[in-house]
Amino acid sequence: MTPVDAAFATTGTEDLAASALFAPVRLGDLALNNRIVMAPMTRGRAGPGDVPGDLVALHYAQRASAGLIVTEGVQPSAEGKGYWRTPGIWNEAQQAAWSRVADAVHAAGGRIVMQLMHCGRVVVPANRGYAADVVAPSALACPDPVPGPDGTPQPCAMPRALAVDELPRIVAEFADAARRARAAGIDGVELHAASGYLINQFLNPASNRRDDDHGGSPERRARFPLEVLGAMADVVGPGRVGVRISPGNPYNGMTVDDPEANFAPFLHGVEQLGLAYVHVVDMSLPEFDVLTWLRRHGRRPIIANNNLDRSSGAAAIASGRADAVSFGRAFIANPDLPARLAAGAPLARPDRRGFYVGEDRGYTDYPVMQP
Repeated sequence: MTPVDAAFATTGTEDLAASALFAPVRLGDLALNNRIVMAPMTRGRAGPGDVPGDLVALHYAQRASAGLIVTEGVQPSAEGKGYWRTPGIWNEAQQAAWSRVADAVHAAGGRIVMQLMHCGRVVVPANRGYAADVVAPSALACPDPVPGPDGTPQPCAMPRALAVDELPRIVAEFADAARRARAAGIDGVELHAASGYLINQFLNPASNRRDDDHGGSPERRARFPLEVLGAMADVVGPGRVGVRISPGNPYNGMTVDDPEANFAPFLHGVEQLGLAYVHVVDMSLPEFDVLTWLRRHGRRPIIANNNLDRSSGAAAIASGRADAVSFGRAFIANPDLPARLAAGAPLARPDRRGFYVGEDRGYTDYPVMQP
């Protein structure tokens, strides 16, 4: 069985799963009814002006039985957009639309945080619908192609290197996005520092070749990401801010050499900020047990992610390696995923054809489990 197949397998009705997955937990200021988190997933359903519409609100409300929903990556500025039809949180119309999403999730009894994602150099300009700069720590193009408006992979644009005096502006944009999210009623924010996007680009020497105070050593490369996190925490409170990392993930041209050394200064800074949680994509590297490492070096609550199923997720919590676990694709086809996990019921499989296109098809039309 492949890891993908395992993610959709069932494992019986062990008491372990019931007690571990469904115990309440507190992540900073966020009180969760259970430890099943909906992972952030790009779905390509934003409307004109990067505004999330009623369909987006319905999609998240359908999945409000999760202990916590983490939204898809939301750009904090026009130049933060890299993919087709991703939503923003940098103007009044977008903020008002997210308020409707928050209201829908809360009316269904859920909690939701917004993931803030600046794509940096991972940009196909045709995906934007407007002119904006492509920026990165260094003038190095992302080597991986990105789907364009018609879904065909295209080369990413060459970015320009950000000047030192531009960095405070970007920090302020993240802080303003966090403020707007909370003003819209969203319960918290998560900084996307994984998967080769702007924050990860500063952390990784494959994309950061700067020779100033924001490049060179791991400590210097962590400086700007920590400034962003600190500004977000100042605006909404550290107990409502999380961060997502993926040490050793090669996605979007990131190196995997010595992820422990590369991420240690950043994680030390995260610990000092007292954030709500660290959301980690465990790459299952044989030489690097990331969950053990996080526990050894910090006290922040951990949300574990990547190819977990009912049994392995419960075991991660019961063993103390994680405080909660997040599921991605399983939540696409199973809007009532917690109920299915509680019952040990089979999980529906998602149709990949509807991952990024289709409006309601493959987005809000998956049925719940019949009694």
